[in-house]
Amino acid sequence: MAAPTASGLSRQVRCFSTSVVRPFAKLVRPPVQVYGIEGRYATALYSAASKQKKLEQVEKELLRMAQLLKEPKVATSILNPYVKRSIKVKSLNDISAKERFSPLTSNLINLLAENGRLSNTQGIISAFSTIMSVHRGEVPCTVTTASPLDQAALSELTTVLKSFLSQGQVLKLEVKTDPSIMGGMIVRIGEKYVDMSAKSKIQKLSRALRETL
Repeated sequence: MAAPTASGLSRQVRCFSTSVVRPFAKLVRPPVQVYGIEGRYATALYSAASKQKKLEQVEKELLRMAQLLKEPKVATSILNPYVKRSIKVKSLNDISAKERFSPLTSNLINLLAENGRLSNTQGIISAFSTIMSVHRGEVPCTVTTASPLDQAALSELTTVLKSFLSQGQVLKLEVKTDPSIMGGMIVRIGEKYVDMSAKSKIQKLSRALRETL
């Protein structure tokens, strides 16, 4: 059976969104737009879960599903393109029953199986997590340093980064180490990117010297 066309996909997503939230009809817009097939399914799920006030529950269930799909036995039976869809649907129904997934999550998984879209599952989960992160007001921030920061430096850095946030926003900080940057740090917060690494400064100096020679 061929994968659904773009127009067919849109109808299926709308059907999924409305079928689980009747008698409500209006789509709840997510706080951020996520594009592509994964974004469409994630947006429909967000709308449905929001209307049923089950956003956190669905997010938890999806993260659990993501864990299960990493297990070799589950991945082999669910993601193998040579396994019949009817068998996949039964396996997924068994998983949903065992994990006690809500109808929202179960319906989504079954729809993906029936439409041959299970390969998009991880992408949909990632898209939904992105929407939920913005929903909670989280601002992702990644700081890369050449060597680990001590507690005092990390605390001071966190305070400085939080000063750039608006009211209601929450800093979601991830600190990484990369000896190749040689010193300093690289900061990515939201859509802003600042490279203050020693490596970057050396490269700029090298380019400036070449231009003067």
